[in-house]
Amino acid sequence: YFTESIPTPTLALADDATKAKLTELLTLVQQAELQLSDISEGARARFNEWLNEGREPRLKSEEQALDGEEKSGETADPQPSIQNPQPSLIPGLVKHLDFEEQLDGPNVSVSGVVGKAVKLTGDDKIDVGIGNFPRHEPFSVALWMNTPNLKERAVIYHRSGAWTDAASRGYELLIEEGRLSAALIHFWPGNAIRVMTHEPLAIGQWVHVAVTYDGSSRADGLRIYVDGQLAETAVVRDRLTKEIQGGGGDNIAIGERMRDRGFTDGLVDKFQVFHRQLTPIEVAQIHDGKSLSDLLNSPTEDLNDEQSAKLFEYYLSTIDPEHTSQLAALQSARLELTKQQNALQEIMVMEEMTERRPSYVLKRGQYDARGEQVSADTPDAFPPFPEDAPHNRLGLARWLTNGEHPLTARVAVNRYWQLIFGNGLVRTPEDFGSQGQMPTHPELLDWLAGDFIEHGWDIKRLIKQFVMSATYQQSSSPTEEAVHRDPENRLWSHMSSYRLPAEMLRDNALMVSGLLVDRLGGAPAKPYEVEESFKPTTPDKGEGLYRRSLYTYWKRTGPAPVMMTLDASMRDVCRVRRERTSSPLQA
Repeated sequence: YFTESIPTPTLALADDATKAKLTELLTLVQQAELQLSDISEGARARFNEWLNEGREPRLKSEEQALDGEEKSGETADPQPSIQNPQPSLIPGLVKHLDFEEQLDGPNVSVSGVVGKAVKLTGDDKIDVGIGNFPRHEPFSVALWMNTPNLKERAVIYHRSGAWTDAASRGYELLIEEGRLSAALIHFWPGNAIRVMTHEPLAIGQWVHVAVTYDGSSRADGLRIYVDGQLAETAVVRDRLTKEIQGGGGDNIAIGERMRDRGFTDGLVDKFQVFHRQLTPIEVAQIHDGKSLSDLLNSPTEDLNDEQSAKLFEYYLSTIDPEHTSQLAALQSARLELTKQQNALQEIMVMEEMTERRPSYVLKRGQYDARGEQVSADTPDAFPPFPEDAPHNRLGLARWLTNGEHPLTARVAVNRYWQLIFGNGLVRTPEDFGSQGQMPTHPELLDWLAGDFIEHGWDIKRLIKQFVMSATYQQSSSPTEEAVHRDPENRLWSHMSSYRLPAEMLRDNALMVSGLLVDRLGGAPAKPYEVEESFKPTTPDKGEGLYRRSLYTYWKRTGPAPVMMTLDASMRDVCRVRRERTSSPLQA
């Protein structure tokens, strides 16, 4: 299962203008968050007035919310029934499944917390019919659940395509190692936020669970409540910079996910979705049906500091007009930042671990038969690792490009010589060791390598040296003596004669016909040949058909047959040289 997401870890490619725009938008979001905090502090007087004047909640009918949802064209799966309860103290409800009607299919009705619940097979989902929230918008999901046994892993609900990597894009609530785990994901694991409860989930009894999210794209904005109380959680991941929509499956699905373990024999009841972040007192009200209403009915003088703080948070979230207006402004600022971040092109990179994992010699190669612990180092046959260099990829890169290193420059020079002259000075470019061939001109190889280093590893200059040399410009027609004394042309008595590589042949044909587009950079091009493939692709129109082969879209396991006919390599394995063949198809 794939999306257009770039596998993590990634590096964002942004020019100076884009970086400046991102900084500007991030500053606007931070300012909006500070203004929201200031408004919260300034709302005390309005809150006290509200407390003393009857505490009327901003009632919003769940029935009205559901009606509005249905009018928008989104309806629930026909299996579960949908109640339209009386007006609630808790606004923002957009879906409520109570499972009171008899279910058709493998999932069956059983006794629930109140009335009926659903017993899940783990292989058959219940489509909630809603839930395609973007990451800048707050939302909450609440449900009653009963776990029949200790589960190492189970999907309670999700809005995604499947398990792992690109398929995980969306959000989910899982049981992992017996604990609740909630996440919002662009590409798992490198671009996601996840929190997991410290305490394991109770087995064999009804538990009320709620997950709330504030739209911040941060792990501290993702909360899990158990039986009306905020659960202590550990942050597993805290880096979400791209969209969570578009991963397949636009609606929340309960109990099952492709390529994953469903909530087998689990019970679910009273499933609710809210298009806002619920406050702690609202979650408690959903759990016990009285926490919020009792506080609203209590005399002001009877409220302690903790109760007053809970009501204040509720007031800000649902009643105070200035807070509501600023929250909308914050969401708007986050939306603009999200759009800019989503448009950023990314490339795959490697990333060092925060703490190096210990490595061991494995006896007989068995993973559980550890021997001596070892650390990263270079072979003794090569120059020693610089003492001031870190023992990581950066240090390795510095060691490889050190002028004293005997191989890097020689191998590079030999590869480019092979590209230009047909064969390398070392005819085994993949092996400079004892099993490889000796260089035909060792002094020349040494001089070229040293000159390459001295001039800053300048590849363009190196190739210019090659093509302007007398060796390159000599005739490819050997003399009779050269054929007799040097049949393999190891002495370079004449220029090698060989067909151009597939890509160069195509580019030359386009050049002489006047069709070649020589524009630098840009997106991959899809010329005519990609249409004829093991996995055909629709070709471009216009200049995309005539760009240099360097920019051609290449499917690693399904290359264009015309290029393969001309000995282009497949990309499923690494090759340092191409085989040259002669066949009728090449004509």
